[in-house]
Amino acid sequence: MKLSIVIPAHNEEGSIEETINSLYATLLKYGIEHEIVVTNDNSKDNTEKILQELQHTVPTLYYYNNPGLNGFGYAVRYGLEHFTGDCVAIMMADLSDDPEDLVKFYNKMIEGNYDCVFGSRFSKGGKVIDYPAPKLFINRLANYIVRVSVRIKYNDATNAFKLYKKETIQGIKPLLAPHFNLTLEMPLKAIVRGYSYAIVPNSWTNRKTGESKLKIKEMGSRYFFILLYCLIEKFFSRGDYKKKL
Repeated sequence: MKLSIVIPAHNEEGSIEETINSLYATLLKYGIEHEIVVTNDNSKDNTEKILQELQHTVPTLYYYNNPGLNGFGYAVRYGLEHFTGDCVAIMMADLSDDPEDLVKFYNKMIEGNYDCVFGSRFSKGGKVIDYPAPKLFINRLANYIVRVSVRIKYNDATNAFKLYKKETIQGIKPLLAPHFNLTLEMPLKAIVRGYSYAIVPNSWTNRKTGESKLKIKEMGSRYFFILLYCLIEKFFSRGDYKKKL
């Protein structure tokens, strides 16, 4: 399967070059056919200039400037309209995700013919490095609420690092979330709509440069909206949106 990687980038001049080079070198090492699709989300720094220069050394890199509204969800959704692979992963531009984990996701999808592969930083084999304590507490509380509400065993639904087959992406549209709540909308819709999935431990490392785009104070109600939306679909849609077998 051809693997696509969608990376949203907003003011990531301090990390985007290392992120792309590391990802490209890893996928080249394993001989995985791929493309790297970056959405430059209205960056005010040198992110676009760096992407332009990288295209000379990374032939599988394509980047687009997001012409519409800005925000993590908008940028990812724009990238999802432009990938050409058989499956697509969402990764961050700040070096927080490990390309070696992506290879594990990819192999797991092929081995089990899964519709999705979800990363978990909090299952056996997963780890977090330099995770700020307040954010860690809120993360675990939010994921507990999601797990109990939707009645699933997956313990890291808010983790952005996931892999989906192209058909799964089509099946969970339309996507609504404009911000980081997209990381919750995509897996919950896939689960509620009956797509198969596997969970693979992954590592997460806090960014060394730049500023985190996730503002906890702004996201609480947005996460709750997406959770409520998916619960309504799960219990009241009478299977109208279920995966067609």
